[in-house]
Formats: sequence, structure tokens, C-alpha cells
Amino acid sequence: MTEVYLNDKIIGETEDGKLFAQQIIDERRKGNLSSEVNVFYDESSDSVLINTTKGRARRPLIIVKDGEPLLKEEHIQKLERGEIGFGDLVKQGIIEYLDAAEEENALIAFYPEQLTPEHTHLEIGPLAMFGLCTSLVPYANFSQGSRVNIGSKGLKQGVGAYCSNWGIRMDMDISLLHTPQIPIVKSIMHDISDYKSHPSGQNVVVAVMSYEGYNMDDAIILNQSSVDRGLARSTYYRPYIAEELRYAGGLVDEIGIPDKDVKGYKSEKDYRHLEEDGVIYIGAKVKEGDVVIGKTSPPRFLSSIDEYALTSATRRESSTTIKHGEGGVVDFVLLSKNEEGNKLVQVKVRDQRIPEIGDKFTSRHGQKGIVGLLLKESDMPFTASGIIPDLIFSPHSIPSRMTIGHLIELVSGKVGALAGRYVNATTFSAENEADLRKELLSLGFRDTGVETMYNGITGEQFKARIFIGNMYYLRLKYMVANKIQSRATGPIQLLTRQPTEGRAKEGGLRLGEMEKDTFVAHGASLTLKERFDSDRTIVPVCEKCGMIAVYNEWKKESYCPLCGENTLINNIEISYAFKLILDELKSLGIYPKLILENKY
Repeated sequence: MTEVYLNDKIIGETEDGKLFAQQIIDERRKGNLSSEVNVFYDESSDSVLINTTKGRARRPLIIVKDGEPLLKEEHIQKLERGEIGFGDLVKQGIIEYLDAAEEENALIAFYPEQLTPEHTHLEIGPLAMFGLCTSLVPYANFSQGSRVNIGSKGLKQGVGAYCSNWGIRMDMDISLLHTPQIPIVKSIMHDISDYKSHPSGQNVVVAVMSYEGYNMDDAIILNQSSVDRGLARSTYYRPYIAEELRYAGGLVDEIGIPDKDVKGYKSEKDYRHLEEDGVIYIGAKVKEGDVVIGKTSPPRFLSSIDEYALTSATRRESSTTIKHGEGGVVDFVLLSKNEEGNKLVQVKVRDQRIPEIGDKFTSRHGQKGIVGLLLKESDMPFTASGIIPDLIFSPHSIPSRMTIGHLIELVSGKVGALAGRYVNATTFSAENEADLRKELLSLGFRDTGVETMYNGITGEQFKARIFIGNMYYLRLKYMVANKIQSRATGPIQLLTRQPTEGRAKEGGLRLGEMEKDTFVAHGASLTLKERFDSDRTIVPVCEKCGMIAVYNEWKKESYCPLCGENTLINNIEISYAFKLILDELKSLGIYPKLILENKY
């Protein structure tokens, strides 16, 4: 007998598992069972697994009987006329959804002409194996699989028009491209997904060549003049939020301009942008440290009931200020209430971002790179017809990655730009490369996509012909302005006295074990003295017992708690972290004796 499982729980047995599974499938196709039910006969364990649970990956396929698909021309015509929908085809048993398990028992054909009597299903289209973003990648079947996935990820991170109501939304960490464009080279999914309503890239002229080593590895070179005219220009938005919280004892926060007697009052200059209600005005130019929402809070700790009367005088400053390393122009102010009915103020600040060295760009083929140089138009190489590329792409990025789709897009983009049409580059059903080359030849260019180019600085002709064409490039949300970090002196941690961690806290960059090794190997070990003194401290040490002594502030002298006052005590310079580990050892009952040697 064959065991039958429903959602991994045994529900009974049957004589013929294969027949039983087929009967369930037939009933589902007739509409007597829910289309959500999937059944799988496992020959290896001779068991039937029926699944109706949530979260399964299911995909639609056309049912095939005796080598003929059930979807006929009449169905397609009815779909085009709008007489029936996709759901009707599922109800009629023409299309069914298979989950990962049931797919194991299916033999699926890519195209109708490949069908044989053994086939059970036919793909609606080969593109259906991809997700939304991956099906936006042109000529994906010419590139390596992993690169197609990276290209899909790049499309998700591209800066564009992410929604139409961005002006009244308070989204965190958002960028908006000023002049997004529809790609010349596009797939069928661009039309299905209405990509023109939310594009996220621009069509640029790309030359594949090296230039003075500034685009080595994955770096790219941008035309400064193209950037000046608005190429890849975007705006970065960040909200600042403050709310009037309620505390025990009826105390509340107050949004407004703080009084001068409030604890922690900054200075009049910091509050200069605030209006009477304590909120900044739209259009104010703000920089790091400026107050955008003024607020005061009651004191943190009230020891006795008598102090409640003094709260007005002892309020503390708790305004919202522009974070370290940020700034811009106030774009939008929203006054509302939160779930508890308390006042909520949100201020959106915008900052224009112009492409600079270190900003990240990518094509749709996973060829991501950062800007290595911004070059004036007069110094850029140019073609015989006077075309100057917007972007110079390194040829070394192609051989090991095998992204041939990248190169085909350059040729087809060139054809589309010259012929004034969109090129269909849908995966598995794109326009033929040979036909595109013929069209390029008829338009007066070489069919190989190469052109004679000249050095912009010397005017000399390059001995090699350069591959050049039009391409869709995306600017990614990772920008230098959001990542740049540096500090001199600044805030330190309470315990270790070392600099705080993280860019937001104005923190330092850690020089670790491996970085230390590079200094030592380079012979610059004295640099470590400078690098490792962020928590330098001077402690008195008893020469007799080797323990850290105590400094008496009143008497201005040191004494050893073990040996008394009549011992020799020296001040030595150590790291505060080392002093902490000595304290840890003492707490374990270990005696860490410091043996001092003569400095000279």
C-alpha cells in the first residue's frame, strides 16, 4: 500500500499511488478541487504528498495532452479581445499552477515545436522562468547566469522615479533621478510592467577602451560636460522627526523655541531658522548641527515629589538637529498626530547630488563600477564623426565575466538611436544580432560596432578601432557623500576612552591587527605610536610592587595603596584599554606586576 500525506501528516493509504495522484490532478483540472492543491507522487519512497500550505513557490504552465497544448488560437484571440482573462484559463483547466514538488513529475517544453507525446506541460514563455527585475535585463541568454542575477540586483538599487507621490511622502534614505529615461533596448517586460512610469536610468554613449589607467579594474570615466548638462543628477531626501512624548506624572515634551534658562541651551545662532512654533520654515538652507525642530523635555530623574514644582526651571533641551555630515534645503514640513494623539512634526531635507569620483554606476548586465575620473569634454576621445562618449568603459571587464549581452546592447542601442526606434531584446526571443548588424551597415556605420577614434588631448588617431555605441546605464544609490568619513578629535566612549564607532556618531576608523602588520612590514612602525594613542593615558606606577598607584588631587601627590607613601612612584604612558585589562586581571585574583626599566 502507498502512504498518502496531506501537508506532511499521514491521512491514509491507497493501492495505486500514481493513479491516485493522477485522479486528484484530473479533478483539479475539472474544477471540482481547488486550484491551490498540488499533489506529488514520490516513486523513491512510494508515497503521495498533497500540499495546500501557504508560501509555496508556484508557477503557471500550459497543460499538454498527447503532444498538443490545450491553449488554442481561439483562446489567444479571446484574450486579446478581452472576452476572457487569465483566471478563466485556470478554471477551464488549460493552465495550471505547479509547485516545486509537483514539477518533479512534469516534463516541460520551452517552445511548441519541441513538444513530443511524453511532454506534460508547455512554458507560457521562456521569460516566465525569471522574476520581474531579471526579465528587464536585455539579452540575458547571452550572459553568464550569475551576472544576470547581479544585473537584476542593480536594477533594484538604481536611482529613479520610485513612485509618483514622493513629494508628500516621508520615506527614509531616498534618492530621485532628475531626468530618468526609457531604455532604447528593452524587453517585453518593460511594456507589461509599465516601466515608462518609473524609469531608473539614462541612455548614454559608451566607448569600450582604456584611458590612462583611470578606468582600470571596474572603474569608469565620465564626461564632465555631460555631468554639467545633468547626466545622472539626483536629489537625496532624508526626514527628521520629533514628537511630544508623555511621561509619568503628567509631564510632557514641548515643541517650540527653547528658553535661555533651559539646561543644555545651544546658542541663538543654532535656532535662527525656527519660526514661532519651533519648527523650521520651508526653503531654509541647513547644515550640520542646525536645529530643525526645537523641543524641551522634563528632567530625566525626579528624586522627590517636592521637585515637581520646579520643573519649569529645570527642563532640558532635546531639539532635533541635522546629523553629522549632512545638510541641504528644507523641502517639506508635516504637522500631524501619532497613535496616542501627541503632536508629531516631520521635516524632509533635500540635498542635490551631482556625480563625483567614487559614485557607483552599473549597466543592466552586472557590470558595476565606480567613477574613477571626471574628464573635460575637450580631453575626451572623439570619433571621426565628432561623437564624444559620455562614459568610458574598461575592456578588461568583459573576458572573465563573459557578459556578451553587454556588447550586443551597445550595438543594438546604436541601431535604435540611429533608426529612431526601440529594439526588442527580450531574453530567448530578441531581435537577431545578424539583422541588427545589417541595419547598422545600412545606416552608414561599420557592422562590427567599431569606429575610428582620436585622442582628445593630442588629436592623434588611435591605432586601434574602438567599440562604441549607446547603452542604458543606471546610477546606484551608493554615493560617496553618504559614505565619506573622517575625524580628528571628537566624542569618545565612556568605558574605553576610545573614539565612538560609526559614521553617524562622528566615529573613527579602526586600525586593526592586519593594518598594523602592513605598517610594520613597510618599516613605518613609529606611525603605530601615533595611530594607537587615541586612548593614551598617564598613570602613576609604584616601582616596588609594580601596581598602579593613586594620585591625590588635593595634595598633588601620588601614593601606593599597598606600599604606603614613602615609595618611588613614576608616571608612565599606557593605553587606557591596557589599564582596563590590568583591572580585569586584578578582579580575577591575578597580580599584574609592571616592571619598569630605565627609559634611557
